[in-house]
Amino acid sequence: MSEEELSRLRADIDRLDREILERLGQRAGCAKKIGEIKRGPIYRPEREAQVLRKIADLNPGPLSGEAVQRIFREIMSWCLALEQPLKVAFLGPAGTFSESAARKHFGGAPDFQPQGTIDEVFHAVESGGVAYGIVPVENSTEGAVGRTLDLLLASSASICGEVKLRIRQHFLSQAASITDVKRIYSHSQSLAQCQDWLARHAAGVDRVPVASNAEAARMASTDPESAAIAGEAAGQLYGLGFLASDIEDDPNNTTRFLVIGKHDAGPSGKDKTSLVCSAPNRPGAVFFLLESFAKHGVSMTKLESRPSRTGLWEYVFYIDVEGNRADDAVANALADLQDRAAFVKVLGSYPAAAL
Repeated sequence: MSEEELSRLRADIDRLDREILERLGQRAGCAKKIGEIKRGPIYRPEREAQVLRKIADLNPGPLSGEAVQRIFREIMSWCLALEQPLKVAFLGPAGTFSESAARKHFGGAPDFQPQGTIDEVFHAVESGGVAYGIVPVENSTEGAVGRTLDLLLASSASICGEVKLRIRQHFLSQAASITDVKRIYSHSQSLAQCQDWLARHAAGVDRVPVASNAEAARMASTDPESAAIAGEAAGQLYGLGFLASDIEDDPNNTTRFLVIGKHDAGPSGKDKTSLVCSAPNRPGAVFFLLESFAKHGVSMTKLESRPSRTGLWEYVFYIDVEGNRADDAVANALADLQDRAAFVKVLGSYPAAAL
């Protein structure tokens, strides 16, 4: 490529950057005016999901659909901050996968507030200290997060969104090599997610479960003979070296997080509804409950049982179905379920994860 051609392309980029900047200003101005007109919650998860899906459908390339969605996620985040700055709680400390999930869903603009426990995330939302919270609910390898399920049953908060985060685990340390490591810190779930790799590469090394991967990284940063299994954000935050990357046993290891707030979401065109119910203690009771969804053509995507904590060997059932509670089929199925179940609580309707 000649210098003349290179100069021309750079000039084109400069011109396009100016046009993009001008358009961003126009979009931000529209968003600000909408904020002045709106009543109720400024953040509308169904609207954002619709925009992100449409962007992916319209994308001409060469950037991937996910890439343009992430770019527009940030644009929407900062435009929303002009309407109303958001406070979002997550399971801390800084550098956890929960923080990564929060930033993936809300972009970089909100005031992100780490909480010490999942209970504290719920309390922050319920008390009005924050507008929204992010809590882990299930991992593709290790299954459901029981504490989140228990709190959803008891809480006044509603589910208004979901985030799916690909979990990439790294072996982080100040040590020069894996053979120099005497202790490994990590959350118990992460240790379980990497047990095959650990058996091959660190079989005799002590494994120390701690409260979070970010805490593991912090501890490893003060102990030169130790390592942490944690995410990239935690490694960068505490200045640790990457002795090995992507050490999780399942290359598709993914954690699903829920967004909780004081409202659920309107229909977006591709939604989920979550609920919890209990069945009378008699033969065929669970089949009798689930028949409500089959009868009305509603697809069930999840069924999870948990002890009810109200009596020995009594259980409640957590169910996810496709569709919004405002959809006729879902509304009819829920009405039918109310007649069949001993107890029903709709936890929220929300857009299926768009990113």
